[in-house]
Amino acid sequence: MNTTENEIKELLENQIDPYLGKDLISSGALKNIHTHDQGTTVEIQLGFPVDNYREILVRRLESLCSGLNVGNIEFQVTSKILAREVQKGTKPLSQVKNVIAIASGKGGVGKSTTAANLAIALQQEGGKVGVLDADIYGPSQTRMLGTQGRPDSKDGKSMEPKVSYQLQTMSIGNLVEEDTPMIWRGPMATGALEQLINDTNWHDLDYLIIDLPPGTGDIQLTLCQKIPVSGAVIVTTPQDIALLDARKGLKMFEKVNVPVLGVIENMSVHICSECGHSEHIFGSGGGESMAKQYEIEMLGSLPLDIKIREGVDNGRPTAAIEPDSEIAKSYREIARKIAARLALKARDFSSKFPKIVIQNT
Repeated sequence: MNTTENEIKELLENQIDPYLGKDLISSGALKNIHTHDQGTTVEIQLGFPVDNYREILVRRLESLCSGLNVGNIEFQVTSKILAREVQKGTKPLSQVKNVIAIASGKGGVGKSTTAANLAIALQQEGGKVGVLDADIYGPSQTRMLGTQGRPDSKDGKSMEPKVSYQLQTMSIGNLVEEDTPMIWRGPMATGALEQLINDTNWHDLDYLIIDLPPGTGDIQLTLCQKIPVSGAVIVTTPQDIALLDARKGLKMFEKVNVPVLGVIENMSVHICSECGHSEHIFGSGGGESMAKQYEIEMLGSLPLDIKIREGVDNGRPTAAIEPDSEIAKSYREIARKIAARLALKARDFSSKFPKIVIQNT
């Protein structure tokens, strides 16, 4: 290893990436340092989508190395999204690399709105993303993403996902009328969830975002025990009542060995649409204290803003319609953290194992 490589590595070792929470050396992101006649090329490969982060990272690294007397340095930043380990006893979905469950212990905290906007944010970063609405009794993603209508079937057996904002989506809301109540007992609801996941013809997804119903009942347990989940995200508000139930959701994932990637504090602060005044209507610091208590990542805070509500009510999520807004940027920041923390988990190698078939000869 020459002096130039040593100097570059030493600098990179002392810089923590804001999304990985680790330096680019220990996280395995540094792939190669190549010295040639024109200077030095440094190859960085991240395990999460970086379409809107690439240029920011390159500028940061160039500034970091500007004091080195090593000539021209070029940084090449790419991404490669791999399948991550799932809970034991479950079989990975053939066309889905990673399943991320978005959960809350309590209803009314904006979990579905958050799931829809986070899925769009991941897609904007360059990921191939799908959304499964797992709320059998109260599906909402069809309206939020504007995907009403029955799905097509090419073979009469599987369903083609509905596509909106370049997201592949599926919901029980695509199979029944919007005002039809699902008066089903637990086994029927959980069976419907399994069919929605397994009978949908997902197309080469990096991430399948599952919008779970609130609580810790049959559907949540089915997801954790039978569906390969790579990680979970807890959505809460700062309110004490919401935090109590959010903790129950976190404990449920811990018991079934699904890693919790972090907590999102929604409706953190209300922003007045008239004067711009901000106020912590539901309290403050609840998500942060929960993250510290359980030693998980505080992924970010989102405001209580009328634009967010109006957007999903009309099938026009803020992250998609106003991508340059501060709200959309917040969703992308959180989406990067989720994908980056997932990228640090152990890889899933089950697809590499040989299949052993015993035949009579």
